[in-house]
Amino acid sequence: MSVTTVSIRPNARLDVFDWIGLGVLNLLWGVVIGVWWLVLFPMISIPAALIITGWLLLGWPTGLTTAAVSVAGLVCWQRQRPDNFHQWVTGRARTRVLAWWRYRRRWARLMRACHLSIDRADRSFVPRLLAVTIGVGIDRVRLRMLEGHCPADYENRVQLLAHAFGADDCRAEIVGPATVELAFRHGDCLAETVVLPRVDHWTTPRKAA
Repeated sequence: MSVTTVSIRPNARLDVFDWIGLGVLNLLWGVVIGVWWLVLFPMISIPAALIITGWLLLGWPTGLTTAAVSVAGLVCWQRQRPDNFHQWVTGRARTRVLAWWRYRRRWARLMRACHLSIDRADRSFVPRLLAVTIGVGIDRVRLRMLEGHCPADYENRVQLLAHAFGADDCRAEIVGPATVELAFRHGDCLAETVVLPRVDHWTTPRKAA
């Protein structure tokens, strides 16, 4: 799910009705996100629905039995087909959690902190977040530039962006019309552990004179 361009009023004061409206909107957004996750992970949501339905309609023994069968099925799947289980369950969950935790939850605030927002009248606009791809060591984040931005605005702020998002390095590249891809490196993905052979200097034979 992409994040649209965010607009705020930095110096606006919110009254009680504004706070109530924001609370309702946040609640509705949480419900939408929950439904979206249920759609993305039917292998979890369908057994959960069966457990709740069995518990309510047929009693707690049926609910517990359904839960035990569901857990046993998931464990068997993970043991027999670990790669397939990772692809459909743990890998997808990890990707979405990291995308939200690293980028989506604080996107607007960090864009303003990196001076990539544009203020017009009493509103502030930030670049639209298009997509987040979590990789092994490198995350790729695509965004839509605002009117008035140029590629240099992002290329000159790669160090600031890397620091803001907690990455070791960042590169900016134009990948389409008004579209920028930020590549964030987390850790040294090219480094490999090298085990050196043990050398016992006490048993090394001396060279003949």
